[in-house]
Amino acid sequence: MNRIQEAFAVARKQERGALIIYLTGGFPNIEESGDLIVAASQSGADIIEVGIPFSDPIADGPIIQAASETALAAGASVRGILGMIREISPRVLSPLVVMSCFNPILAYGPDSFAQDAADAGVSGVLVADMPPAESEQWCQAAAANGLATVFLLAPTTKEERFAEIIRRTTGFVYVVSRQGVTGVRDQLPTDLPELVNSVKQHTDTPVAVGFGISNAEQVASVCAVADGAIVGSALVRAVAEQESPDARLQVVTSLTAELAAGCRK
Repeated sequence: MNRIQEAFAVARKQERGALIIYLTGGFPNIEESGDLIVAASQSGADIIEVGIPFSDPIADGPIIQAASETALAAGASVRGILGMIREISPRVLSPLVVMSCFNPILAYGPDSFAQDAADAGVSGVLVADMPPAESEQWCQAAAANGLATVFLLAPTTKEERFAEIIRRTTGFVYVVSRQGVTGVRDQLPTDLPELVNSVKQHTDTPVAVGFGISNAEQVASVCAVADGAIVGSALVRAVAEQESPDARLQVVTSLTAELAAGCRK
């Protein structure tokens, strides 16, 4: 059992869902980014996704796109984000999952990236735009370095791709709650329980739901049917709305704690 699955097991033992928090690496700058990750870990996040900003993202909505642009303008890079993770990982209690498009990993070198990510303290990697049928080489590189793999599974995923995603995933299955990109939503899809249950019938790997989960009530609804809830845009937006480092740190601390309480409802 890898660290990611261990985090889900702990949550399950405590009879609650796991909270997965997404933060854009390097936003609003590389130093603050590390502090925010530490704060989320200490405030109740079971797992933290660290996004690698990319100029041409696949699944990011406008909130995360804007954060990525700010991070890139401030000099964020793959190597810099891995360096930041290396520096903070001794203070982070939660497993760290890097989320990226494949192009930055390809430019870095997949084998080198996997090795450097693992050395930095990363527990898993989600490659948002990698078709599972074309992921053999990446999965081998990840496994060789002890990294768990995470793949996205959408409501429109076809049966043959569904099976491949389940087979390739060693961290958690990331169920996309709705079609489209990330972003804050007022309501969850009514057919979400059916989608989650259909996935859970085919795998013992933890299943977490993301895209559009914005508050503790929605977290509670998701955790009633899935093993965990993923919150990204709502937190990134809250950070973007603050004008000082102290305020940004405080909003991550308070909002993460509030969302974590939703896992226990």
